[in-house]
Amino acid sequence: MCNIVVLGTQWGDEGKGKIVDLLAEKADYIVRYQGGNNAGHTLVVGEKKFICHLIPSGILYEGKRCLIGNGVVVDPSVLFEELDKLTQAGLNVGAHSLGVCEKAHVIFPYHRLLDMAREKKKGKKALGTTGRGIGPCYEDKAARKGIRICDLLDPDILKEKLSENVEEKNFLLKNWYGLEPLEIWKMYEEYIGYGERLRPFVTNVAWELWEARRLGKRILFEGAQGTHLDIDHGTYPYVTSSNPVAGSICAGAGFPPKGVEHVLGIVKAYTTRVGSGPFPTELKDELGVYIQQKGQEFGSTTGRPRRCGWLDLVLVKDAIRFSGIDSIALTKLDVLSGLREIKICAEYKIKGANVPYRPNNIRELGEVEPIYITLDGWDESLKNVASYDALPQAAKRYLKIIEDILEVPISMVSVGAERSQTIVLREIYG
Repeated sequence: MCNIVVLGTQWGDEGKGKIVDLLAEKADYIVRYQGGNNAGHTLVVGEKKFICHLIPSGILYEGKRCLIGNGVVVDPSVLFEELDKLTQAGLNVGAHSLGVCEKAHVIFPYHRLLDMAREKKKGKKALGTTGRGIGPCYEDKAARKGIRICDLLDPDILKEKLSENVEEKNFLLKNWYGLEPLEIWKMYEEYIGYGERLRPFVTNVAWELWEARRLGKRILFEGAQGTHLDIDHGTYPYVTSSNPVAGSICAGAGFPPKGVEHVLGIVKAYTTRVGSGPFPTELKDELGVYIQQKGQEFGSTTGRPRRCGWLDLVLVKDAIRFSGIDSIALTKLDVLSGLREIKICAEYKIKGANVPYRPNNIRELGEVEPIYITLDGWDESLKNVASYDALPQAAKRYLKIIEDILEVPISMVSVGAERSQTIVLREIYG
């Protein structure tokens, strides 16, 4: 038995979906524990390409139980859109394979409107949110006025909560943002309909996971976004509205910390981030554009281009400390093929002093000087490389330096988008 958490160690977009999909073959349960449809997992199987925003990556396998935990905020319209696309592709997704926690909070149209209105009002100071209503939904949750999945199944409770919320949101939309108020009854009927369609999928995720652990099932927890977008531990305020770190599974899925046996950190072979915020190793030249184009660094949720830079191991070391990462899966190593030299940031320098961790003050982070190790690159394509021994010597050295600095072993290396383009160095599931 082995219960695994898979999470991103950078600013998201590390290629978690592919790794989760690969591990899901040997898992019994695949669980999302935080975030919303502001995250996208791109899965490639043969000629087919799937982008999932809410449904866990393991949905492509028969006989698996995929769960959306209480820590996720759910937009029902997005969930059903994903279900419909998977059904059209010939995948049998029913209540036997997918469960949604009754305690998960629900995104409403006013959340999306507020999200976009705030970004527009901030102008140049905008945070770069996806505008999907994630943050405002978490705000309502923290303010104890959120509407949960279980409320969609009770018309009286939904009517009462929705009436109070829409009255408040309409005041803000009209008087602060200059927008037209929303009509409650149309929204009420829409979400009552969502509730009825959701009813077969609604479950108590914490109880299911407790039983699964008691029976010796293998559970795979799938984090969204990345460590440095964590609301507490990330580059605040340029962060998401939830906690992608491993400890979040306790609150976001109701799973005990001692039940986790392996934390797998996903590290992209270079660094990217979407939206605003400081980025010490960012390449603002032609090389950055080259990596962006070769790596197809465009958001699967928004299509926005990702900023690109050298691998920053200061960020990764912080992620290791925050989540107790046991091993690393390195992704997109193939994108670095063809570069004459490759750099790794091993430390920061601030005002002449070396700093081994990321400063929390945003102004200081914007002023750090990355301390680089420069390595020879390699010309060989990696797309057909199936073993560690077949890698170019320069690529092996790159991996060795990363392991030495992080003091954490690399268990997998991804050299392409396909499942088959993964070199397994250490088995996680026996």
